[in-house]
Formats: sequence, C-alpha cells, structure tokens
Amino acid sequence: MNRFSLFCCAALSVILAGCVSERKYDALETKYNELNQKLSGEVASDQVRITRLQSAVKIAVNSELLFPSGGWQMPREAQQLIARIAPILAPIQETQLLVNGYTDNVPVGADLRARGVKNNEDLSLRRAQNVADYLISQGVKPSLVYVKGFGDADPVASNDTPAGRAKNRRVELTLNGSGN
Repeated sequence: MNRFSLFCCAALSVILAGCVSERKYDALETKYNELNQKLSGEVASDQVRITRLQSAVKIAVNSELLFPSGGWQMPREAQQLIARIAPILAPIQETQLLVNGYTDNVPVGADLRARGVKNNEDLSLRRAQNVADYLISQGVKPSLVYVKGFGDADPVASNDTPAGRAKNRRVELTLNGSGN
C-alpha cells in the first residue's frame, strides 16, 4: 500500500469515528430532550434537575425529597418520584446508569455507627444503593446500573447552613452516553 492509500484509510477512519460520535451525541441529545419533556412538571417544581453533559445526561433529584439527615431509606414521596423516573429511563437505557450518592459534611453519629454506617462515604453508598435497588424494582436494567458513594465530596452548596447541607444530601443519576 502506498503512502497516499494509507493516508486515505487513516482519514476515512477519523471521519467514520466522527460520525459515530455525532450519532452518539444526537442519541444523547434525544434522551435529554425526552427526559425534559416527560419530567417537565417535576423540573418546573424543582423536584428534578436534568443537565446535559458532553457525553452523559445527569438527573439530580431534590435532596429534601429523598433522604432525611442521617438516613438512607427513601420516604414514600421519594419512591413515587423515582417510580415516575424509572419507566422513562428503562426503555432508553442502552448504556450505564451511574447512581452516585452524596452526603453533607456532618460526621456520622453514634446512632448511625450502631446501625453499621462507618462514615459519610458509607452512608452515601447506602443512599445510592437504595435508589438503584428501587429503580431496578421499577424496570431499569440491573446489568447496566453502577453505584458509588462519594460521601461529602463535591458539595453543590455550602455546608454552613441547613439548606446547603440538605442540597448536598443527594443522589445523582447519570445516563452515560459513551457506551462505557
């Protein structure tokens, strides 16, 4: 093969790779728009925030609906909200769904330690797992769900006020668009 042929093959590979990326981008954009449309009431009432990232769509659920301070069990209202999200995610879920849990910076107390929670990272993992289990019970594909607890890392608000701490007690669902 001469140099020109090698160059053409390399150029074609780059062009085709760009098309795949564009298709993935378009598919992710479609998912983002569909989620916004189907959850428009929840978005308008600030129960859910949907963010379009470069290679993913992130859904953040209002933390005050999900978990009380020091807890990881979802109240009925939170289960109802997650039950409205799951049937939207299930049919469009072709790639990983990352369920990331977070806490505020208040240290785990004696009551939680007595219940087996060692630290905020453990608490955040239990929150994420609780949401993931509920999503799976509502039809989300378990083989594509991945759970991680981040503790008090990456706060979205100041931990100096009760309102800020409430915002930091959250679970974020990220629908990965990269296929990884």
